[in-house]
Amino acid sequence: QAFFPSFFRKLRSFCPMSDRAPPTFLCSLVSGAVAGFGVDVSLFPLDTLKTRMQASQGFFKAGGFKGIYNGLGSAALGSAPGAAMFFSTYESSKKALNPVLGSGPATHVAAASAGEVMACLIRVPTENIKQKMQAGLYKTTSETFKAVMEEGVVKGMYKGYSTTVLRDVPFAFIQFPIYEALKKTWAHRQGGDLMPIQGALCGSFAGAIAAAITCPLDVAKTRLMLGKDAQGVPYTTLGSTLKRVHAEGGVSSLFAGLGPRVMWISIGGLVFFGLYEQSSALISESGFNV
Repeated sequence: QAFFPSFFRKLRSFCPMSDRAPPTFLCSLVSGAVAGFGVDVSLFPLDTLKTRMQASQGFFKAGGFKGIYNGLGSAALGSAPGAAMFFSTYESSKKALNPVLGSGPATHVAAASAGEVMACLIRVPTENIKQKMQAGLYKTTSETFKAVMEEGVVKGMYKGYSTTVLRDVPFAFIQFPIYEALKKTWAHRQGGDLMPIQGALCGSFAGAIAAAITCPLDVAKTRLMLGKDAQGVPYTTLGSTLKRVHAEGGVSSLFAGLGPRVMWISIGGLVFFGLYEQSSALISESGFNV
């Protein structure tokens, strides 16, 4: 029974999340960029499978298991700046809100929501290109970019922005209070600071829960970004899209791609938060945390 606590105590002496100051803006920016790029590139095939399961034409007509790296360039281009934007906003907002709301869940929820709104400014344009390529609508990034831009910056590149925010803010509402609470509880029970791997496990667990609950919003976001259903009828609003998806196959259609989504985000959470916590520790210890 005492194996895991003693195991983590030994490892903590080699790889500690020490009593360092909270991450600064620069530290959050760099750590977020490293974490975001690492996750989006390494787990891209799972994201592709999820998108194809959610597409109106069906999994195999959207590409099946072929070309699972279609759209990787767009994802790689937007992953680092998007994650950097999120975490720099998240940490800065926490510092600003702590004197007003305290260090409890309300601060974490508000800071995470602010981070998601800002990150979506970068994430949505690259998501529009990436998902269209994943679903087999276009073959190259340049071809996809040209087609998207024909609709205009707002209607093309930022199609689905509000739906993405409405998906990611509830996700953050669920994930980050759980993440912060788990870290705090675990640190208290073991009587010391967590290692990066422990912080990563907390993020992975919290992300899996949030991913499952918000899956219908993710399905709607995918349909809106792909633009039309298999018969060529455009998707318009979040509400009407959810109704149409439900009419196709009931509740199961609203949770299309649940397995890959939960797997992608839980594994991704482990990698993401691990890279983030480790990068933050290294930057802090190097003396560049300014």
